[in-house]
Amino acid sequence: MKDFEPWLFPVPGAIWNGNGTQFSLRSANATAVELCLFETTDPARESDRVSLQRVSPDLWTCSLPDVGPGQPYGFRVDGPWEPAAGHRFNTGKLLVDPAARALSGELHWHPSLFGSHRFESDDLPNLEDSAPHVPRSVVVDPSFDWRDDKPPSTPWEETFIYECHVKGMTRLHPGVPEPLRGTYLGLIQKPVIEHLESLGVTAVELLPVHQIATEEHLARRGLTNYFGYNPLGLFAPHSGYATADDGTQVREFKEMVRGLHTAGIEVLLDVVFNHTAEGNHLGPTLAFRGLDNSIYYRLQPDEPRYYQDFTGCGNTLDTGQPVVVRFLLDCLRYWVTEMRVDGFRFDLAASLGRTEKDFDPASPFFAAIESDPVLSKVKLIAEPWDLGPEGYRLGQFPRSWSEWNDRYRDRVRAFWRSDPATTRGFADSVAGSPVIFEAADRPARASVNFVTSHDGYTLEDLVSYEEKHNWSNGEENRDGHNHNLSRNWGVEGPTQSEPIRLLRLSIKRCFLASLALSQGVPMLSHGDELGRSQQGNNNAYCHDSPGTWVDWDLDPDRLETLEFTRQAFAARRDLDLPLAEGISANQKLVWISIDGSEMTQADWNRHRPEPFGLLWPAARKATLAVFNSDGRIHLFELPETKSFGHWRQILNTSSLRTRRIRGHALRLAPHSVVLLVFEPAS
Repeated sequence: MKDFEPWLFPVPGAIWNGNGTQFSLRSANATAVELCLFETTDPARESDRVSLQRVSPDLWTCSLPDVGPGQPYGFRVDGPWEPAAGHRFNTGKLLVDPAARALSGELHWHPSLFGSHRFESDDLPNLEDSAPHVPRSVVVDPSFDWRDDKPPSTPWEETFIYECHVKGMTRLHPGVPEPLRGTYLGLIQKPVIEHLESLGVTAVELLPVHQIATEEHLARRGLTNYFGYNPLGLFAPHSGYATADDGTQVREFKEMVRGLHTAGIEVLLDVVFNHTAEGNHLGPTLAFRGLDNSIYYRLQPDEPRYYQDFTGCGNTLDTGQPVVVRFLLDCLRYWVTEMRVDGFRFDLAASLGRTEKDFDPASPFFAAIESDPVLSKVKLIAEPWDLGPEGYRLGQFPRSWSEWNDRYRDRVRAFWRSDPATTRGFADSVAGSPVIFEAADRPARASVNFVTSHDGYTLEDLVSYEEKHNWSNGEENRDGHNHNLSRNWGVEGPTQSEPIRLLRLSIKRCFLASLALSQGVPMLSHGDELGRSQQGNNNAYCHDSPGTWVDWDLDPDRLETLEFTRQAFAARRDLDLPLAEGISANQKLVWISIDGSEMTQADWNRHRPEPFGLLWPAARKATLAVFNSDGRIHLFELPETKSFGHWRQILNTSSLRTRRIRGHALRLAPHSVVLLVFEPAS
């Protein structure tokens, strides 16, 4: 074996270089750190302990020439137990390496996980050994044959995002071999790739794939954190989506990325950097709390025994600390350089921009990403809010970022259920939400447009339920949003009524057409093109079951919705409707009233919805979209053109046929969208 040389500036975690492994972590207030090695064949048995050396005020490392891939390990960190001062070191707790490249085994809820006897005073630590109940961190071999992998690098203005859950996407897919259903490899099976290609998807946005821990209250009820917004290991692909948990998950994740790239599809990760699975001051000691609680978490300034909770999950990572910023940037770089992902969506991203005083788009975390030569070049998307004071920050992120636009969602929903005085808000949303983004000189692609997402109703449920039905969550239907802007159109839930069924189909098409024809970046939630339902549950985060998985058994209605989705996004792509530069380019949009003239102030101020059109005169072909949210038939006068020719209908929510429009008026069905192009006479 060659001599093993340690790295001078190590990244966190266990790094194997072919000859040995270097273990590194950062803790400023620890007094000692021990690496616990476990038997490879029996991870329950500890085989050795090695002391890490402090090589800088907060960096601890050790280098072991004889340790390689497959080695299970964990840490024990000593230091003061002073909860009143924010310190919660406890050598009785085996700590997961938060930078481990893989984790093996399950988290088992047990009293030993907690640093103190949580329902008593926390002045005294609970020294019971937690090792039998926590996963093992695992050393991995990073080598992988990427072949001729080339990231697609799709421009923002051509991007079409498909938000999906790794397991839920393929768990029921008949074309995916049973052993691969619900896995990373399942996503790159031929029928799945062909489905994504048929929609025109250019990027998948995966719900959290870092190692997930199910909360105690869910585990006690036999439920699980299916969505994954409860991270335990931020560098580790979730082992539950792989065929094994011995490090195989790293290789299979890379195979998934390579396969999606081969199909021209980018991979975006939904990352949870705002909180961890350790909860509030009564929560378990699993990783950061035991590494250096006062450094990694935001604590109450006057009572550091308690946490600042801007996330609703008990704690908030402190991105005002250089150690935390460095850790998170190392994590992001790892996913980009080693795992080759193409961008990130940041959950509750407002918390990442919080300074001591308030949210700041120039905060240390955002500034570090902006100046990073790797991270500044990938796609960055913010969920622009958190649960802290003044936490709603839509439109206030750095210029290079895009943002989930929930105002788009709400305005489009309100318009299509025929709420009064919704025309102006709907039109602004379709135009890329310039009212929100123009003041900051942001392009239209700053707006990630969506009608539904993992959080809330599916598209099918949006037109089928007016009340949430979350009883199976075990919280007496108190959880989940109450303001859904949904409508059941006459019957709550499934119905045999033919008129209601057809009306729901039409409204779903209107939502899909609006999304396809809007400026900005469209995002489709997985299964919406197939009529996926959660039976009215608008907070299905805790159900890993057929009720949340995509159902690929397609009846005629679902097939028609799928075909319409394909047509709508093909029209967006083929007509080159997205505007590359955004706000300034929105001057090219012309709004047309029902009489064929340009919209006036009186038209915008109408209380009752009336059909109106959006004209792209500078598109490849003059293109007109007409929107009718009213429940009545209308005649819409087509605008005059400067040349002879005719309008051709290429998309209609009331019909899958294309046809030439004869005359100067368009007959609009109730609740409909029609897209036309002008074809000059030859």
